[in-house]
Amino acid sequence: MRKSFGSIILNVAFRHLTPFLMLYGVYVLVHGHYGPGGGFQAGALLGLAVVLVQMVQGTRAEWRIGVSGGIILACLGALIYLAIGLAPFIWGGNFLDYGVLPIAATPAEARALGILGIETGVTMGVMGVIIVMFDLLTRDNGEREE
Repeated sequence: MRKSFGSIILNVAFRHLTPFLMLYGVYVLVHGHYGPGGGFQAGALLGLAVVLVQMVQGTRAEWRIGVSGGIILACLGALIYLAIGLAPFIWGGNFLDYGVLPIAATPAEARALGILGIETGVTMGVMGVIIVMFDLLTRDNGEREE
């Protein structure tokens, strides 16, 4: 997005809104397996926080991740999910069976840590995809991909 559509009022408003949006996104990620929410919702909130910054500030955005950064973020999230899902195979478990992992914790605590890791991967993947979609949809015709 080359041009910003922000004014001084929008700039001040988003500077106050964005930290709370990101904090809530992290809260939804961490507490997602205890209640409603989880990786997808947290990724949507965190991705939209970055999109909000890019919409208001345009090319002057300090948090500009871009298409290549979003693709890296999405692929890294999928890689984290796959690595945590396949790790129990090494110790004779099934896919996503975190209870067999050699962690200094009870099987229930190991499962909770495994779920948090999986949700972190989903969060990164969703966040990356949202950023890529926004950047590709708002790109000028003459603008090249990053």
